[in-house]
Amino acid sequence: MKKGVTIFILLLIVALFGGSLYYLYQKNNESPEVFTTEEPTEETIIRKTVATGTIIPREEVEVKPNISGIIDKMFVKPGDSIKAGDMVAELKVVPNITNLNSAKNQVRQAKINLDNERRVFERQKELFDKKVISANDYDLAKNQFDNAKQNLVAAEENYEIIQTGTTDDVGNAATTQIKATISGMVLSVPVKIGTQVIEANNFNEGTTLATIAKVDDLIFDGKIDESEVGKISEGLPLEITIGALQGQKFEAILDYISPQGVEENSAVQFEIEGTLINHESVFIRAGLSANASIILEKAENVLAIKEGLLQFDKETKKPYVEVEVEDQKFERREVELGLSNGVHVEIKKGIAKDDKIKVWNKVEQNEKPKRGRRG
Repeated sequence: MKKGVTIFILLLIVALFGGSLYYLYQKNNESPEVFTTEEPTEETIIRKTVATGTIIPREEVEVKPNISGIIDKMFVKPGDSIKAGDMVAELKVVPNITNLNSAKNQVRQAKINLDNERRVFERQKELFDKKVISANDYDLAKNQFDNAKQNLVAAEENYEIIQTGTTDDVGNAATTQIKATISGMVLSVPVKIGTQVIEANNFNEGTTLATIAKVDDLIFDGKIDESEVGKISEGLPLEITIGALQGQKFEAILDYISPQGVEENSAVQFEIEGTLINHESVFIRAGLSANASIILEKAENVLAIKEGLLQFDKETKKPYVEVEVEDQKFERREVELGLSNGVHVEIKKGIAKDDKIKVWNKVEQNEKPKRGRRG
């Protein structure tokens, strides 16, 4: 029994020894881990946020009539360039029959009163000349006669206004000739000849006859999320891209940030505006959708590496890279980071331009290692 146990133990020891030799043999035949390297590059790193919006003119005016009527003539169409004072439209007033008849009766009554006051005045004047009545009685008769003449003039003007929409005495206060109030380009004409229009007053905003804007002074009107609004400030540069103008970018300056946000789709949005500059060579249509890249920070021509080459110490959380000092031998070096755009990160201290930095993905056996590849 004891002899059998001894033989079993000896066989087990031989098997373990043989297995160990086989493992060491296999381990010795394995290829060593091979890592590629990359060198730092010179990059311009920009950190930015994006806002969506539209391109609109800074100054846009709606031309409205100050009397109601029907459009008789239109002198402009969208795309026309006009100056302040140019004719936009001419209206034809369609009087209300009831008001017109009432105004006509007022004229008739004013004429009757005037004839009566004239006769009274002539009698009083004759008596005054004969020194029968006092000067006060004469002045009273003359005053009533003058008032009667003025009432007739007012009644005739009221009748003319109801019939034609204006009168000579009111001048430009009310006119059937509608003129442009600013110089610029006509963006839209939402009415046609024959359209009935309403005057602009305290109770009604009136009918828009045309929209005029200065298309040489454009702004980006957009919105930015509350999570980003704290990162921006007035005066920052904007890079505008317009969907309809592929491949072109326009410069702008952020000059307005709304002090109050508005909730939209369960998110608070803040309105921003930026003035476009140096865009005269390209005609930009009002209302085009656009995106504005707001440049928060910019570092030009700095030493940078890909963020994927960075490692962080488990205890100190400080960043470091491994630099090749000999063939496939690497040395750990702590680095000081600068600006990052999510792809590249600026390296302020720790490595030189010619250093070869370890890529943390080892090369497979069937791949040929590449050295000094630039990212």
